[in-house]
Amino acid sequence: MTSTSERPIPVTILTGFLGAGKTTLLNHILTEKHGHRIAVIENEFGEIDVDSDLVMASEEEIFQVANGCICCVVDVRNDLVQILQKLLDRKDQFDHILVETSGLADPSPVAATFFMDNDVAKKVMLDGIVTLVDAVHVQPHLDDPALAEYDNQAVTQIVVADRILLNKSDLVGESELKELERRIRTLNSIAPVMRTVQAQVDLSQILGLQTYESDALSMTDPDFLHRPAIGGHIGAHACDEHCTHQEHDHLPAISQSADHAHTHDPSVNSVSFTFDRPFDIDALMPTLNALLSEHGDDIYRVKGILHVQGDDRRHVLQGVHRLLELKPALPWWDETPGSKLVFIGRHLNASQLQSALTRHLVSIEAQEAA
Repeated sequence: MTSTSERPIPVTILTGFLGAGKTTLLNHILTEKHGHRIAVIENEFGEIDVDSDLVMASEEEIFQVANGCICCVVDVRNDLVQILQKLLDRKDQFDHILVETSGLADPSPVAATFFMDNDVAKKVMLDGIVTLVDAVHVQPHLDDPALAEYDNQAVTQIVVADRILLNKSDLVGESELKELERRIRTLNSIAPVMRTVQAQVDLSQILGLQTYESDALSMTDPDFLHRPAIGGHIGAHACDEHCTHQEHDHLPAISQSADHAHTHDPSVNSVSFTFDRPFDIDALMPTLNALLSEHGDDIYRVKGILHVQGDDRRHVLQGVHRLLELKPALPWWDETPGSKLVFIGRHLNASQLQSALTRHLVSIEAQEAA
């Protein structure tokens, strides 16, 4: 009989399109009194880590896999394996590991990581793939005409899910929710679909699923993660400039042959900014709202931590298409205040965005006077 200490550590992959509510769900999991030690591994789409700053303070540890998408950059998935190895080498073991993918990731190659023939894969067990679906914004992404010649990541994330959370269900009418559920069923007829508000869900419904222990899936079949579900198709992602598809010398290495072929939408990318000076928030917010009002179809996601003039707290900026929200958060305490923002979308103009942001920074003279 296998002892508790020898049992593989369960791993849940948390995925969902940009703005679906992954960070909100993550905060819900980390702040619930479940009595388990949970490690979190995040993958950021772009060069700047914002997501770990958006996660509430907790006793859990957060590890970052940055500078490339975890689903299509072999080097980044090698980094994932190395982080898992460090976790496994610790004396104080975790009860569960969460891997949060970027909003533009295909979870399939990430899941395949846990079936590789290496020591790490033998010590962890894929527990399930949980996909959040944005009830307000998902429909245009599922039917995006710009992706006619490319793979659609919003579709793939639904196709491979073991649990689907139809989030923000309070913002959509009943008839539209039923239509969305019908559409989801054409892509994935097996996974339970649960309506959620603010990603609040009974954790027993998404953790401890033991999905891949079932004999119903052949874990010895290398293609089982890449088979289309009913009405669906696999292979959805958009890359940033780091997505080179080149092999690198990391051990234990993940073979490129583990991937299926991706066809990416080259117009989707991320643009990141950092600023030392604080923002005049009363001037910045109207500019951002006007920007999203005009270009909201192309701007999928905005997220950031802002240093606001005259306030000793961090301010969290969250945007999805034309919806924008700014909320105060924890104080800066001993940390040097600064701002970092990430825009993710199609046809982003970095210089125009930088100009729009920079003109609302407080001048050095005004900052010193304050």
